[in-house]
Amino acid sequence: PNTKSIILIFQVTSEFEFTNFKCTSLDRDFCGFEYCFLKSVNRTFKYLSLKVNLYKTPITRVHVNLGLLKRANGYKPFLYNITVDACRYLKNPKSNPVGTFLYGIFRTFSNMNHSCPFDHDLIVEKLTSSFSNMQFTKVLPFPRGDYLFRSNWIAYDINRANADIYFTLS
Repeated sequence: PNTKSIILIFQVTSEFEFTNFKCTSLDRDFCGFEYCFLKSVNRTFKYLSLKVNLYKTPITRVHVNLGLLKRANGYKPFLYNITVDACRYLKNPKSNPVGTFLYGIFRTFSNMNHSCPFDHDLIVEKLTSSFSNMQFTKVLPFPRGDYLFRSNWIAYDINRANADIYFTLS
């Protein structure tokens, strides 16, 4: 018998786009946002920037709760929700692979590149949608949809600030 096979290969590609960015200081005596914005340069180039002024330095105990949520009748937990001891993690980044993926989203655009203490303002400058596109489509591919990357910044066991990044993979 003559049998012929047809093999179809599909490659799914997604495109990352920032849709909103919200920063909230929960303890204005401890920290405040000098700026927190999403800038659309043109239809295809967007970036976000933030600067957090720290009023009670040095900071020697920091935990960060990082969560990824997907929109489905409201935002629901999706894949990750972890709390990381930031001081310990920054001393040994290989200790937490999930933390490394999530920190990798903004690491190269930030001055948060050393372990505690933090005695300076914290900055994420011009985090581009194209870099984030690589993280969410090439490094670890995600399904299409609307997402929220939520971060809670906890110093000395008190939640001091939140930064929420909303994005779409289409």
